[in-house]
Amino acid sequence: MKMRAVMMRILLQLKHDKRTMVLMIFAPILVLTMMSFIFNGSDYHPKIGIINAPMSFVNKLEDSDAKVIRYDENTSYEALKRSKIDAMINFKSGIPQIELEGSDPAKNNAVLVLVQKAMQQTTQIVPEITYLYGYENMSSFDNFGPILIGFFVFFFVFLISAFSFLGELTSGTLERLLSTPLHRWEIIMGYILGFGVFTIIQSALIAWYSIHVLKIMMVGSFGFVLLITILTALIALSLGTLISIFADNELQVIQFIQIILVPQVFFSGLFDLSTMAPWLQAIGRFMPLWYIADALRNIMIRGKGWSDIAMNVLILTIICVFLVIANILTLKKYRKI
Repeated sequence: MKMRAVMMRILLQLKHDKRTMVLMIFAPILVLTMMSFIFNGSDYHPKIGIINAPMSFVNKLEDSDAKVIRYDENTSYEALKRSKIDAMINFKSGIPQIELEGSDPAKNNAVLVLVQKAMQQTTQIVPEITYLYGYENMSSFDNFGPILIGFFVFFFVFLISAFSFLGELTSGTLERLLSTPLHRWEIIMGYILGFGVFTIIQSALIAWYSIHVLKIMMVGSFGFVLLITILTALIALSLGTLISIFADNELQVIQFIQIILVPQVFFSGLFDLSTMAPWLQAIGRFMPLWYIADALRNIMIRGKGWSDIAMNVLILTIICVFLVIANILTLKKYRKI
């Protein structure tokens, strides 16, 4: 009977906590749906630019489902630099010269396999292979490293801020602060700046350790990497405090992770989005991690400068400001204190 009483208390508690019940059902369904979209996508077909190539060679590539695009020498380099194509093949004096975009080892291998297959059937000449970014034996860890740096900074800062701010809300500390002359925006900014000092140090250490100790590929400016990781930490911090306002307990914070963080992993670049439907690819543009990963890969793998990451920085800054304002407005609406 005592065990039954405990069981009934738990069931009644869940019955009255409708938010937890909805999250427990909705969150796994959302994650499984995202996984089905990712893993049921079409096969990847390399995009190859061609200059002065014999028609027989082009036909063999197209028969292997490669997307072949003809360029002249003036426009080919710009297309490769902007990652519009995976490789450029230029036949000079009958010798094929292959220049790979190089930032993704999987795409590099896909291109080389198709080219090797086509050349076996048309010519036995050994091609000259160069890399615009990366290098021949570039590892998958080098490719995914920038994405993982952004994700782990985002994930751990989100956890720290969400649980810490929830503790302030449930312990009554925030209520006592509101009884002072402080305004809500001053309290929110104080918490964000206070936690921000620690999270900025944390994100800088993660970036430094990944690059200098784990030896993740680093071509660009470490200062730009720090800038992106600091913005990442501030966004995660603001998002964590915002979520804690809606949560009544730690269990609900964990459930929000499944809805907010897990979908972003699928659109961060760890999975190839080019094989997915265009409307699904567009969803990634609403995910902060997409811009974080894109900026870090441009810096660390492609060695690009400010002009190439300025738009990412602007969008991340706007997201951060939006979340801070949302914190201030939401605290007043959802917390009657």
